[in-house]
Amino acid sequence: MSEESAAPIIYVDADACPVKPEVLKVAERHGLKTVFVANSGLRPSRDPMVVNVIVSAGFDAADNWIAENAGDHDIVITADVPLAVRCVDKGALVTGPQGRIFDRSNIGMASAMRDLGQHLRETGESKGYNAAFSPRDRSAFLETLDRLCRRAKTSRESKP
Repeated sequence: MSEESAAPIIYVDADACPVKPEVLKVAERHGLKTVFVANSGLRPSRDPMVVNVIVSAGFDAADNWIAENAGDHDIVITADVPLAVRCVDKGALVTGPQGRIFDRSNIGMASAMRDLGQHLRETGESKGYNAAFSPRDRSAFLETLDRLCRRAKTSRESKP
């Protein structure tokens, strides 16, 4: 867990995360530690600022680890809305891989839309196809993560 006065940490819900190289690029530019959390193997890194955490294959094990360790003004990258809810509640800055920010102003609606989509898929009203990840998504993510890193660092530095 990051300490109040320490630099923010970037936590990545890494199992199927399409923006790992972009996370590393932005984290290096800002000098921030990055923690990739997954249920299965991750490519090792020689960078001491990159930590890989392999959790059990249990349901939501990676999400639980991130939710327990992320703190105020840390950054969390996840497409999982229930994890985003938990992290926003702890004061983390949260974004999805397409650069969508989850915060107190929109997390309730994001959660409701996720639940509605799940209900529609379960009843057969929707097939639940996701759009392909595009270069535009990648670009939006890079911009959002850079902005969140600056915000997290400024917020941490301004604390007494």
